[in-house]
Amino acid sequence: MNMRAVFLAATILAAPVSAQTAAEHIVMGDRDRAAMNAAGALGHYQAAIQVDANNAEALWRAAREAIDLGEFDDARRDSLYQLGEQYARRAVQANGSSSMSHFALAKAVGRRALSMGARDRVKFAGEVRKEALEALKHDSTNAGALHIMGRWHANVMRLSGVSRFIAKNILGGKIFNEANWKDAAAYLERAAALEPDRVVHKLELASVYADTRNKDKAREMYQAAIATKPVEYNDARYVEQARAALAALK
Repeated sequence: MNMRAVFLAATILAAPVSAQTAAEHIVMGDRDRAAMNAAGALGHYQAAIQVDANNAEALWRAAREAIDLGEFDDARRDSLYQLGEQYARRAVQANGSSSMSHFALAKAVGRRALSMGARDRVKFAGEVRKEALEALKHDSTNAGALHIMGRWHANVMRLSGVSRFIAKNILGGKIFNEANWKDAAAYLERAAALEPDRVVHKLELASVYADTRNKDKAREMYQAAIATKPVEYNDARYVEQARAALAALK
């Protein structure tokens, strides 16, 4: 081998392997998500963000996975929810016209609010509703945002009379006046129709039926949730919740 060939070979061997693009990391993250490997998916989405810090597609996906990972992880819940919220806010900043970015922010804020006191819950309830409606403005078929709106109505209606009075008249949550069971059911019914393979839509809809004393529909929907094949990271937990709720339904 002559010296020129040796030089060329050494140059090729020394050259770094081409870095994967943000789009490639997103594809790999989507594959892990489909395999219900939320941690692996989050890692790929974070790698995509390392490549492109303002990639809204990677940011809202990373937010979604962090929130899903935190839902049943007592030890890391707060930190994962905070991480999810940070990614979601960056996603909205990166692309304010993205329905999924606004959905991710509504989901992140809503999850964090569940661990807060009454005053903060009221404050953040307005932002949850605002972001979910913004997501639906950009895509009226965003089932996740429809679910959040249904749950928003239901959670407000589940407050005790005293808590709701304090929220509306002392803490400034006048928007709570708009909550009602009819819209809670309607939003969740629409979400379940759009995504019939999602256990969580059926689980939440069944709970609304149960709370409004529509036991036959509640029983039917809990059974539907149990019969739905898990396709997402937390689905097995949701099925367990549906089984427990069905057994407790009187």
